[in-house]
Amino acid sequence: MKPLHKSDKDAIIILLIVIIIGLVVFPLVKCSEEDRNVPNKTEYAEKQNKNSRKKPQYYKVPEKEYELFYFDPNTADSTQLLRLGLQPWQVRNIYKYRAAGGRYRKPTDLARLYGLTLKQYKRLEPYIKIEKEVMAADVYKKSDDEKPIKKDSALIAYPVKIKEGEHIDINLADTSELKRIPGIGSYYAKRIVSFRQRLGGIANVHQLLEIQGFPESSLKYMSVGESTNTQHLPPITKIRINHLDLNALSRHPYIRYVQAKEIMNFRRLRGPIKKADDLRRLPSFTDEEIERLKPYISFE
Repeated sequence: MKPLHKSDKDAIIILLIVIIIGLVVFPLVKCSEEDRNVPNKTEYAEKQNKNSRKKPQYYKVPEKEYELFYFDPNTADSTQLLRLGLQPWQVRNIYKYRAAGGRYRKPTDLARLYGLTLKQYKRLEPYIKIEKEVMAADVYKKSDDEKPIKKDSALIAYPVKIKEGEHIDINLADTSELKRIPGIGSYYAKRIVSFRQRLGGIANVHQLLEIQGFPESSLKYMSVGESTNTQHLPPITKIRINHLDLNALSRHPYIRYVQAKEIMNFRRLRGPIKKADDLRRLPSFTDEEIERLKPYISFE
């Protein structure tokens, strides 16, 4: 191999120097260009804020919580009306209407409330309970004896409430008689009769507490089967638990559908149910539910 001339050596050294300079300088130039293209943090943050203000922010507005309970729009106060989900301005309109002498005479009258949607009214309708307004002049005579006015010598215009210590048999009384119980008006009298018919009779006065909002203080004026004329007492209507089909069993207020299915399976696999304690073998029945059901089932 021939030795390199001095000129060739110089050329190679110069080439190496150029390559080294290129490797060192090029990255620095590239970084500076990137720095020029990227804005500083403050400018970048301001730009992002501007962009966020331009774009609308969407989020889910939580629905206003409300309660449902029986109320009379003629007497309910603002707190109750707001709890029902009405808006403050709607409550003010109700107050203005009542102050001007207006009166809600039937539930559909409330549907005319300005701004009340159909959905709101349908939600409130089952809980509107308008008490019948009774004028004092219709109850009492003009004389000072303060006795109720009698109509047709038999019917009393306004029911006279029974006194402490007196009782009314809830299995025999009709709605007129039930309204003589303190705390019971037309609404609860009808509910008692309906509840009694669905059950097949009332076995214990405390069962009436299953009616929503029922006044517990009225129970002391009620009795079950204490009439002196026992031959006319309507017996509790019992269901033949070993003979009814699935649908008939589940129609009773004290038997749920799943319990009716378990009764049907028990009869199919083990034969007829002979006593109430047999129901304890069914997982869906609690001891309390069995005791409540006992007066209404027969094992014939």
